[in-house]
Amino acid sequence: MPDLLKRPFGTHGKVHQITPESAGWRYVGFDLIRLRAGESWAESTGEAEVILVMVEGKARIHAAGQDWGELGQRMNVFEKTPPHCLYVPNGQDWSLETTTEATIAICKAPGRGGHPARRIGPDGITLTPRGEGSNTRHINNIAMEAEDYCDSLLVTEVFTPAGNWSSYPSHRHDEDDFPRITYLEETYYHRLNPANGFGIQRVYTDDLSLNETMAVHDGDVVCVPRGHHPCGAPHGFEMYYLNVMAGPRRNWRFVPAPEVEHLM
Repeated sequence: MPDLLKRPFGTHGKVHQITPESAGWRYVGFDLIRLRAGESWAESTGEAEVILVMVEGKARIHAAGQDWGELGQRMNVFEKTPPHCLYVPNGQDWSLETTTEATIAICKAPGRGGHPARRIGPDGITLTPRGEGSNTRHINNIAMEAEDYCDSLLVTEVFTPAGNWSSYPSHRHDEDDFPRITYLEETYYHRLNPANGFGIQRVYTDDLSLNETMAVHDGDVVCVPRGHHPCGAPHGFEMYYLNVMAGPRRNWRFVPAPEVEHLM
């Protein structure tokens, strides 16, 4: 099993590159680029569909033969304003030129040519609370099951207040047995506020054959190939993460861990 915790391997250009091959799974890819104002970047989607998420900053984007203009608004992800995103199908090219410093997530999964290129957000994305008490967090759904924008991808942002838990009660989505549960691989791109803070993420199976607990820092990515995957933000540090999920079908069904089933 490859290491689940991925540290950024730089501060400029492509700082994360997670492929199905490097992650030891089949569906999810995740890249992250950090650019200065006035820089360019271009790629082809190949066999994957892509959602470009403007995590921070602004860029002019051309994709799938169209000029999409300038996307982006928030300069700091913890402004919590709705993200500007762009869906690009498989078999297409995309390019961008930044107009400010920018952090851009490239979310990938197998494409089947079933959906056209489109802008996603900020319109239609509303920061929504989930949970209660110290399990409260706030969600920006970018392309979850209710949004029929993609062939495979499921993408969402989550803001967890300091001192709270998230992706909790612990749950797993690692079997292909719809409608009881679906098989979905998942990445977590973490940010912390203040940035010198840390959070905690555990990934574990019921039989503890997988049982890892990680300190996550600003800019880290955690891969969840199977099992439960709760995370927590210590007092004094707010946590953000961008989730990317994909599997053989585009449905999100999960089963809680036995020890927390009474909390669901």
